[in-house]
Amino acid sequence: MIWITLEGAFHRAHSAAKQWVGRTVVSLARSRAFSCRFVANLLLPAIRFWGFQMRYLTLIASLMCMALSVSAAKADRRVAFVVGNGSYKNVAQLPNPPIDAKAMAATLRNVGFDVIEGSNLSRDQMTEKLLDFGRKAQGSDIALFYYAGHGIAVGGTNYLLPVDADIKSEMDVKLGAAINIDLTLEQTMGDAKVKLVFLDACRDNPFAAKIKSNSATRSVNVQSGLAEMKSGEGTLIAFATGPGQTALDGQEGNNSPFTRALIDNITKPGIEIQQAMTSVRAQVNEETHKGQLPWGHTNLIGAVYLNQAPTTQVANAAPTAAGSVPAATSGSDGVELEYWRSVKESNKPEELNAYLSAYPNGQFKALALARLAAIKSGPSTATRTLNAGVDPATFTDEATQITEDQIGLDKNQRRDVQRRLTGLGFDTKQTGVFSDETRTVLKRWQAARGYPSSGYLNKLQHKALLSEVVAAPPTASDNSQKAARRASAPAASSAPAPAPQRSNPGDAAGAAFVGGVVGGMMGGMFRR
Repeated sequence: MIWITLEGAFHRAHSAAKQWVGRTVVSLARSRAFSCRFVANLLLPAIRFWGFQMRYLTLIASLMCMALSVSAAKADRRVAFVVGNGSYKNVAQLPNPPIDAKAMAATLRNVGFDVIEGSNLSRDQMTEKLLDFGRKAQGSDIALFYYAGHGIAVGGTNYLLPVDADIKSEMDVKLGAAINIDLTLEQTMGDAKVKLVFLDACRDNPFAAKIKSNSATRSVNVQSGLAEMKSGEGTLIAFATGPGQTALDGQEGNNSPFTRALIDNITKPGIEIQQAMTSVRAQVNEETHKGQLPWGHTNLIGAVYLNQAPTTQVANAAPTAAGSVPAATSGSDGVELEYWRSVKESNKPEELNAYLSAYPNGQFKALALARLAAIKSGPSTATRTLNAGVDPATFTDEATQITEDQIGLDKNQRRDVQRRLTGLGFDTKQTGVFSDETRTVLKRWQAARGYPSSGYLNKLQHKALLSEVVAAPPTASDNSQKAARRASAPAASSAPAPAPQRSNPGDAAGAAFVGGVVGGMMGGMFRR
């Protein structure tokens, strides 16, 4: 009897130890905050207490480190430096670079970048931001550098100009009044896996004339625009215009043509960055009536997506699994699919007709014709009723990231937008963050109302959404039923829930598996 009691106690201790190890591995793998040495030191006293040999400690620590390493490897770390300088103290000011920087920062945050942002920075302030960027960009998956403002090329080397720059000679540039771009990129982004550089700094520069007029000789080589730069491995460099040429700043209060094209194209879902830059060049060339053509140099060694579409993620996750990706996502069919996705919710007949012209016998011909017929016949009676009293401009003014930023929605207001969309039958999670899912739902709502379908809001569309009657919140009876269900739950459920953790379900499952294996091994050794 005594032996049975002791054996039962031993098994209970073994089970408790197994569960403790499992929970420890899971929590540490989720946190990603501890080194392998720290984990080993944490478990060492417990393992010594149970009398295990050192080789078991090594095996346990190795398995835990594998869980931590796999978990950390899945994190896609993106860091961006975004600065716009316009309020120059010693030359005429540029009105648009701060606006460009703000819009670019918002665009990058929407696709997961940690953005170090600044406007109208002095030399010391720029240095401080660059140091912060350099620290955060170390070992990152993607490091992005964006600058709008004055830049200058002296002796074939490019420099960025802080707002307090007072440059009268070549010596002023080289002795620290300006910031050497090549050196800056090497020091801050050298360890990043992918490096993207966008320089909207080729504006007509008044400093160049000052340097030339004060030069003792005529040999000084000062260009109005920026000089050509070569990219290293894993790098893409893009200029607003060609080497030695000057770019347009755009109309006051708006984005420059180059920055506007970047915002419109580089974060489109499923569009690879080099394909996006082709669209950027085409847009700027058309907008400036062939007066400005962006230039770049790339040495990327793989496909880079700032906003992967679900089909692209599947294709990249299993590139060797033949047949695992639908045939429509490869080859010419994939191009047609992307084309159709870009126009399927459009309210512009010319865009749908362009698809039909490109693919007269395409997979989506019937849908395109049906969409054209719906546009021609006008909105349905229900839609006309919903749109009664809506400003007519709401049906023509297309919303962009910039127009949405101008509304100034905070997190609670974004959550209200999501709540209203859900109440109107366009279900989306009410997180206060406009994710890709919310953008897709916004497009569906816009298309249903006959507004330009972009996935972004402007003031008119936001006003129209607020004016719609949303489904009523849960009734009192619903709430009483929920209360009754809560009351009937086990008492243990009333204990405070652990704080939610932002973790990948796959990471937790992998960590739980390793935890179970380690716990089982320890349990087996307990029995000996």
